[in-house]
Amino acid sequence: MDMQPEPFVPPAPVPRTAPPSRLEIIRTVMRNPLELWGVPSYTLPWIATKFFNERTLIVNDPGLIRHVLVDNAPNYRMSVIRQLILRPILRDGLLTAEGDVWKRSRKAMAPVFTPRHSQGFAGQMLRKAEEYAEKYAGCGTTGATADISVDMTELTFEILSDTLFSGEIVSASEKFSDDVDQLLHRMGRVDPMDLLRAPAWVPRLTRIGGQKVLDKFRGIVRQTMDQRRARMASDRSKVPNDFLTLLLDLAGPDGLTNEEIEDNILTFIGAGHETTARALAWTLYCVSNSPQVRERMEAEIDRVLASGANPVEWLDLMPHTRASFEEALRLYPPAPSINRAAIEDDAWTAPDGTRVEIPAGITVLIMPWTLHRHELYWDRPRAFMPERFLPENRARINRFQFLPFGVGPRVCIGATFALQEAVIGLGVLMHRYRFDMTPETNPWPIQKLTTQPQHGLPMRVSERRAT
Repeated sequence: MDMQPEPFVPPAPVPRTAPPSRLEIIRTVMRNPLELWGVPSYTLPWIATKFFNERTLIVNDPGLIRHVLVDNAPNYRMSVIRQLILRPILRDGLLTAEGDVWKRSRKAMAPVFTPRHSQGFAGQMLRKAEEYAEKYAGCGTTGATADISVDMTELTFEILSDTLFSGEIVSASEKFSDDVDQLLHRMGRVDPMDLLRAPAWVPRLTRIGGQKVLDKFRGIVRQTMDQRRARMASDRSKVPNDFLTLLLDLAGPDGLTNEEIEDNILTFIGAGHETTARALAWTLYCVSNSPQVRERMEAEIDRVLASGANPVEWLDLMPHTRASFEEALRLYPPAPSINRAAIEDDAWTAPDGTRVEIPAGITVLIMPWTLHRHELYWDRPRAFMPERFLPENRARINRFQFLPFGVGPRVCIGATFALQEAVIGLGVLMHRYRFDMTPETNPWPIQKLTTQPQHGLPMRVSERRAT
């Protein structure tokens, strides 16, 4: 009788069994917010509490999530703390803009990220992934160690640069991904002043030094815009019809201001690849600890690549590869929290008749980190079990219990782009190489805007012989 091995349970904070003190909250949020949440957050459908004397509703129930993010979405704005952290970096970029500015930007960019248009990027994604895979050429069957967290950031940045900006992002640094890392991790940290909701003009000591990186980035964006505008004025017929050109064409009284264009370019350059990169690294790590999962993925990938299938079809032809990526998104959601605040009094009634009051001004926390590991909604929630996401099992997953890309009007505009990019990247890399643990591979998830492995993710990369 064949015995199925126990699924891999990757590292994650153990839920707290006692409420933290105010000082503990500050220390934990500054160090790693993922370590803050207690047993109720993983077992109850909702929790009404106070956070620094601020009324807070922690929401896990899929029906209540739908109410807040979809059915009554106009009644919920971005929370103050979230905006205090992100707006100094992104200003009126798509992630932080609200109201008419957000609607105008979203409508303008939507055509680039329709499923059909995103599929048109498949060939470029494949080419860049194949070029990047050459980095490991010659590692042999004995292998060489690489920081996969860094490498996946480089890969996804190269794909984003090529597909959306035609490779024309101005940069004086060969390690542009390092600049991105510095920007997000110096400026994107929670500061005690944020928790106290101090005005934006109050200095944030934890971000000292970050402004220099931000100024450098804004300079890069302006140079990129100026360079493209000069080409557009010189000979429009030779200018690529890409995302950058689209944004610049929108400048004007009926479109976007120059500042809004700059903010959105910065948003996509700075954050557009980061989420996919983190999820790819976590996928390779989890798969390396799941031999049967890896065998199924390798067989599937080898078969599809041997068939010569167009890369635009890989997402549908590689269900095991896609399922592993989505399971990594579940366990390590790149965006671990969705923060809103109620504008007016609201209420929601559960199927059993329980009424949840949502008073004006209350902060509503919807956390994919706890939702994706919640005992009410998942079987063995802490285990890596990609079969959950295979086509025959997907119907069991409520649309509002799996939120790696958010949901509702502000759902991630690049979700289809990211899924396609991930499957193509995994297909290319795992066809040629295996990624294995090393004695130094001991990742710990930490929230710094995205869910990333603290101290990187060193792994041994070795050549494999496709069968």
